[in-house]
Amino acid sequence: MLTVLVIPRDQGTGLRAGADIAGALLITSAMMLTVFTIVKPAAEDGWTAGTTLAFGGVSVALLAGFILRQRTARNPLMPLRVLAIRNIAGANLIQILSVAGMFGMFFLGSLYLRMVLGYSPLRIGLAFLPVTITMGTLSVRYTDRISARFGQRAVLIAGLALIAAALVLFAQAPAGGGYASHILPVTILMGTGAGLASGLVNATAQVGGAIGLAVLATVSAGRTGALAARGQSLPVALTGGYHLAFWIAAGLVAAAIAVAAGTLRAPSASHEVSATVTADA
Repeated sequence: MLTVLVIPRDQGTGLRAGADIAGALLITSAMMLTVFTIVKPAAEDGWTAGTTLAFGGVSVALLAGFILRQRTARNPLMPLRVLAIRNIAGANLIQILSVAGMFGMFFLGSLYLRMVLGYSPLRIGLAFLPVTITMGTLSVRYTDRISARFGQRAVLIAGLALIAAALVLFAQAPAGGGYASHILPVTILMGTGAGLASGLVNATAQVGGAIGLAVLATVSAGRTGALAARGQSLPVALTGGYHLAFWIAAGLVAAAIAVAAGTLRAPSASHEVSATVTADA
């Protein structure tokens, strides 16, 4: 109700003006089918099973259809020309990789606290509270100042490095881990890194998070099942599965760091002057 009162009325593009409904259906279907393929046939039948390959092929076809649609649509959802800009293409790839790694920590980390350490839901929420506090404090008061002092590229890389370090540290947590020694340092590192990299929030981040989480959860479950089949106890098998997922997540964030270092460039002086003039006007 408050939304209706506060947010100005916006008619939007509308069907008559050429809203890209076909593009929206294609990309939504592609992402949903990709996630389903990972968590269902890939997890149950294997990555090379016929059903997995069939569903995966349809997902790729839908994604290809979306790309073709963006080349011809009057008002495309994602104009392909923007991906020719080095910084934009690099930023989107960084988002997909980094968020894919980060989402795994909260989902699988919660399972580790619940299934292995026996935390209650309330205790799990409180355990991750330092992430929110640290991230919120940095984002609201300090990130802009730090970025102005050291540059956005350097701050982004530093934030991603802290996130990767948090995931590597979480991959060391044992089946009988303690909060102060194995969980709290992870939450502080993750909150600090996420606070410094807090600009990474858009549609590509959500896509990366959904697909990345599906992959990490599937790989973790497979590893747990393999360890349990070898006679390992359930807590040890679960912990082994979570460890593998955290290592993969750390690798994804490390790949994001490599992309950031290799593709992102600081804006030229002319762009900075133009932005300043525009802001003053």
